[in-house]
Amino acid sequence: MFALAGPATAEQIIKKSRFVAIALPVATEEEAKAVLGAHRRTDANHNCWAWRIGGAYRFSDDGEPGGTAGKPILAAIDGQSLDRTLVIVTRWFGGVLLGSGGLVRAYGGTAALCLRGAERVELRPMVEGWLHLEFSDLALVKARLAGNTDIQVLDERFDATGAELRLRVAETGAEAAAGLVGDLTSGRSRIVFD
Repeated sequence: MFALAGPATAEQIIKKSRFVAIALPVATEEEAKAVLGAHRRTDANHNCWAWRIGGAYRFSDDGEPGGTAGKPILAAIDGQSLDRTLVIVTRWFGGVLLGSGGLVRAYGGTAALCLRGAERVELRPMVEGWLHLEFSDLALVKARLAGNTDIQVLDERFDATGAELRLRVAETGAEAAAGLVGDLTSGRSRIVFD
C-alpha cells in the first residue's frame, strides 16, 4: 500500500471538455472535507471527487450521471494501491456530450493519469513501544537508532537512572530492533512493545 508524498496534477482535453485532476494526501475525513472545500472550482461545471483513508471511502459525481465520475476516480485510487488519498477531477464542459462510457473513461482516465505521475511513499505497518536506557548506554543506542530508517524516536524522558524512549518501529523490523538494543546494551535494556 502507498500514500502520496505530495500533491500531483494532470490535465486532459477530451472532446472539447477540459478535465483537470489534483491528487492530495489526506489523513482524516475532516481533512479531506477541508481540502475539498479549498479546491472547489466555482467556475467549473463539475467538481467530482473520491477519497480513501484506510477502509473508509467517499465519492461524488457532482451532477454528472450516477456512477460516471466518483466511482471511476475511486477505482483509479484503488487500482494504484493508494491510501490516504483524495482526487478531485474538475470538468469544464466543452459542448460535446460524452455519454456514460465516455464520462467513466474521462474521469477515471484523468484521475489515473494524475496518480501515475505522483510521487508516492510506501505505507508500512508500525508498532510502538518503550525502551529504558541507562545513561551509559544512551548515546550509543540513540546514535544507532537514528541511523535506522525503520525506527523513529517519538519521545524521550529522563529519570534518575537514565532515559525512557518512546519508539515507533516498522512491524517487519520489530524483532531486529529488539535484537539491536539487546546487543548494544549487553542485555541491560529491551524494547517493550504495546
